[in-house]
Amino acid sequence: MNSAEGIISKPSKYSVPETIHRLETIVTSKGIKIFALVDHSGEAEKAGLAMPPTQLLIFGNPKGGTPAMLAEPLLAIDLPLKALAWQDASGQVWLSYNDPAYLQRRYSLSDELMKPLTILGALIEQAVA
Repeated sequence: MNSAEGIISKPSKYSVPETIHRLETIVTSKGIKIFALVDHSGEAEKAGLAMPPTQLLIFGNPKGGTPAMLAEPLLAIDLPLKALAWQDASGQVWLSYNDPAYLQRRYSLSDELMKPLTILGALIEQAVA
């Protein structure tokens, strides 16, 4: 698997749709809002193209993210939070997300502003467990 800077990828023992569903269930149980689900592979299929299962969940909590975006407006390009469930060529499913520590360095954000975003890793771990 190729890895991009600032991206963490965790293997999932579930299918792409099931991985996304598990994450969506966990996120909503924490009172976090789901903004969108983008089914990249489903849309590719509609266009007559083949793509391994790939789905992106976009979610967040305005109370947590807005203060950080007020401090650094460009952070809005990375928020709300996103998690990408995808299947590689060997059939392994992964759940990938922006590393909060990378975002903190990228935008020079304080620990206090980053605190609401640090929950992401725990949510991902629960979804793939």
